[in-house]
Amino acid sequence: MNLVADLKSRGLFNQASDPDMDAKLRALAAKGPIAAYAGFDPTADSLHVGNFVAILSLMYAQKNGLRPIAICGGATGMIGDPGGKTTERELLTKETVAGYLKGIRGVLEKFLDFNHPTAPAMIVNNMDWFASMSAIDFLRDVGKHFRIGTMLAKDSVRARMEASEEGMSYTEFSYQLLQGYDFYKLYKEYNCVLQMGGSDQWGNIMSGVDLVRKIEGESGNVLGLTLPLITDSAGKKFGKSEGNAVWLTADRTKPFDFYQFWARVEDADAGRYLKIFTFLPLPEIDALLAEHAKAPERRLAQKKLAEEMTNLVHGKEATAQAIAASNTLYASGSDTLDAAGVEALAAQGVPTTTIPSTQLQPGWGLLDAAVATGLAKSKGEARRLVAQGGLYVNNKAMTDANAMLGTSDLIGGNSIVLRSGKKNYRLIRVG
Repeated sequence: MNLVADLKSRGLFNQASDPDMDAKLRALAAKGPIAAYAGFDPTADSLHVGNFVAILSLMYAQKNGLRPIAICGGATGMIGDPGGKTTERELLTKETVAGYLKGIRGVLEKFLDFNHPTAPAMIVNNMDWFASMSAIDFLRDVGKHFRIGTMLAKDSVRARMEASEEGMSYTEFSYQLLQGYDFYKLYKEYNCVLQMGGSDQWGNIMSGVDLVRKIEGESGNVLGLTLPLITDSAGKKFGKSEGNAVWLTADRTKPFDFYQFWARVEDADAGRYLKIFTFLPLPEIDALLAEHAKAPERRLAQKKLAEEMTNLVHGKEATAQAIAASNTLYASGSDTLDAAGVEALAAQGVPTTTIPSTQLQPGWGLLDAAVATGLAKSKGEARRLVAQGGLYVNNKAMTDANAMLGTSDLIGGNSIVLRSGKKNYRLIRVG
């Protein structure tokens, strides 16, 4: 039982309710199986990289013998956690929440082991116990254990009151009561002794710890632990509200784009992310970073990070396709392009234009092709791209605006790759 030690070694620890939590967990585990939980409110039909830290905490808990429990908040999702927000969340309908829950379950099932011999994972919905509870019962049995002064002192409440002229509605104010009761229910039913969450959840987590101890007395031996909110070197968080969400499902973020996200991170972030997000042994990461430092331009750390993360989230086949597509798009020199790479590129949904073979006989003007494929809005714009060295055919920068595309440009006998800049690309197919 070295959960906290594991999290600290990977940069995944923020604070804990007990200074020697691993020893406390070992003592509790000696009395019988114990569980740990993290919550995921349904604000979308998928989870993103910002949520992945909480998933990792459950994976490390399972690795250390605790049964991981993921709460999909069917009830709390209808209220909305005020933490980290300056305005009240839009209230969702029951039908919307139900749809989102289904998607979130699908994500969680990819990462947690539900057939573990001693600590099988669970996914529960807190609507299961809140749906049958009346408002009067909730206020009498749960609300009486909370004090207004303590609730007002919580960071999430105080920050909202200071940042918003509208303040906070009673609906959002009650969120910490709901989350606190979640902990109590899981403690009673599954001997769940640990709640984990982002650092912005500390107040809500401690509300649960306090509630269990107040109801159960000395026997209510539960703990809370928070994880850091992961940011890039510029201090920007990963998240939906920040506008930079990288999703964990292919329908929202394609494997190629997912791979490229990690492949493009700054050197200042690559080593830290390798430790946080991957399960590579720490000595292997240290050796890789030492090699990376010798030739940063090779981006060895970023490439390994992208490979490991895409493998973990999308599987080896999707990773191989993403790597091949990346080589097709971004490797220098047309000799690096091959048919397999082009097919991998096509699999990523690159905009494709199909032309008859006669289009290339005797030739198709480069500027005409750029406009026809949507790479440029006009021939004038295409001409400026060429003049600026920003228009590529099969990864080769074009210098002649009057160049013609012909059959000799075909890769695999049927494809040509056009690109402007680093990211805007088009595929031409002969059909």
